[in-house]
Amino acid sequence: MKFLLASIWLVVVAAQANGQTSSPTAGQVVYQSGDLTITQVAPNTFVHTSFLNTQSFGRVACNGMVVRSGAETVVFDTPTSDKESKELIRWITTTLHCKVNAVVPTHFHEDCVGGLPEFARNNIPSYANQKTITYAKQRKFNVPQRGFANSLTLDLGGAKVYARFFGEGHTRDNIVGYFPADEVLFGGCLIKELNATKGNLADANLQAWPATVTKLKKACPNLRVVIPGHGQVGDTSLLDYTIRLFQQ
Repeated sequence: MKFLLASIWLVVVAAQANGQTSSPTAGQVVYQSGDLTITQVAPNTFVHTSFLNTQSFGRVACNGMVVRSGAETVVFDTPTSDKESKELIRWITTTLHCKVNAVVPTHFHEDCVGGLPEFARNNIPSYANQKTITYAKQRKFNVPQRGFANSLTLDLGGAKVYARFFGEGHTRDNIVGYFPADEVLFGGCLIKELNATKGNLADANLQAWPATVTKLKKACPNLRVVIPGHGQVGDTSLLDYTIRLFQQ
């Protein structure tokens, strides 16, 4: 982890030298309340972390991602409730002085869609894998507004951000977010932090999981930062760990 943060710090320093950003140091907590933490992990990428109370795993910290270009942002996964989502939207608009162009849940579980009503109240469109919409309706979870088949490209202040389905794993609808400007991947619950257990397997495809992550790794060979759905941010070693974990 120290090596990763040092590597990202060099990226931040280079960007600052080129006049691209005056953001805080990578890995620095830039906002914290009782229920929401926001941490910068690259020049224009932030992790938002909120908490979900579960019967099986207790109080679980859940990650999402915010990416920024110019005065625009895209959010991957909502915080776990409307309250924390309201905090996140307020922080983006008042601290980053940015507009939220879209929110993209990476699968249908509550830790991804729990705050969708607050985004809708702020007229922020939500996009998701069409399967996510189907499963959310079946389970009576919050339902994203707009569906796509396998991939989505969003314009972001002159940059691009991508959402893509590489295959089944944690769920049959799980997608990932990729922001080439920072070479950051939001793996969501498809990707495990180092030394994690297999976690919630209620909707998983265990046989497909390692092949899906292998395909993802080949498609994104230059990643600097990998954000899992739960736990510590890392690098591509998280992809390798996840592959090994589900090959067992």
